[in-house]
Amino acid sequence: MREKEKLIVLVGPTAVGKTALSIRLAHRFQGEIISGDSMQIYKGMDIGTAKVTKEEMAGIPHHLIDIKEPDESFSVAEFQKLVRKKITEITERGRIPILVGGTGLYIQSVIYDYQFTDVPGDSSLRAELEQTAIEKGELYLHQQLKEVDPKSAESIHPHNVRRVIRALEIYYTTGKPMSEHQSEQLSQELYHTAIVGLTMERSKLYERINQRVDLMISQGLIEEVKELRKRGIRNCQSVQAIGYKEIYDYLDGKVTLDEAIEQLKKNSRRYAKRQFTWFRNKMNVQWFDVTNEHEREKKFQEISQFIAGKLHLK
Repeated sequence: MREKEKLIVLVGPTAVGKTALSIRLAHRFQGEIISGDSMQIYKGMDIGTAKVTKEEMAGIPHHLIDIKEPDESFSVAEFQKLVRKKITEITERGRIPILVGGTGLYIQSVIYDYQFTDVPGDSSLRAELEQTAIEKGELYLHQQLKEVDPKSAESIHPHNVRRVIRALEIYYTTGKPMSEHQSEQLSQELYHTAIVGLTMERSKLYERINQRVDLMISQGLIEEVKELRKRGIRNCQSVQAIGYKEIYDYLDGKVTLDEAIEQLKKNSRRYAKRQFTWFRNKMNVQWFDVTNEHEREKKFQEISQFIAGKLHLK
């Protein structure tokens, strides 16, 4: 049996400081970074996704950023395939892959033996469910999922209609909830992993999230969204993302700018809370509290030691 490839995974909520730490770790362990964020794959969506800049990269190769147009869809299955290919390529170059992000399901799908092809799609059922979503609304569909598969309903946001439909499709096709299919696949890690999670006192994290939103606005988030809107990008997976849908509402005249910014902050804080819950419940994470900025160096050493010990790295 071939030896498992080594993989550093860095997770945590939005605005906790993953980007800066991942670049330091890449320098420390001769690594290359793979983005584990479901929105940074889109071109022209830089500010709202807090995409790493060329300067911040500090010469470290970054993968899976800017690989799709905003009107293209992107699935977990596609992400899984692309990341696994990158892990092998980076390993073959004699470097260490570092998967960094906050999209829990995407990261989980890479680490564990997730099979997406097990349950074939049923196009007529899917069309029927899509029609239901149009006629009765996404909350109605999500409620339907809650009744047959409460576990999946808990982890899938009602606005993520595509995934709600897929979960219902799996249930109606197999008679077995998607959550059950997944839990059967989550026992075996495919890589030799060191999974690091960053945590922070909630009040401090929320303060950082609010500051980040203000910074995005001053950096030109509204102009970025205007540009997407001008190109006719609407009702796509990409602009359902936090940071985009709120500004679309403002530009569509549904809310004032202040209301949109407040909503964006609120949605970001809620998302951070959901990210924490996901990573705590679904993955074998070693948590490090990074609330105290004066201890940053000490934390970096602790995290480096944990990774080196876990993966037998120098």
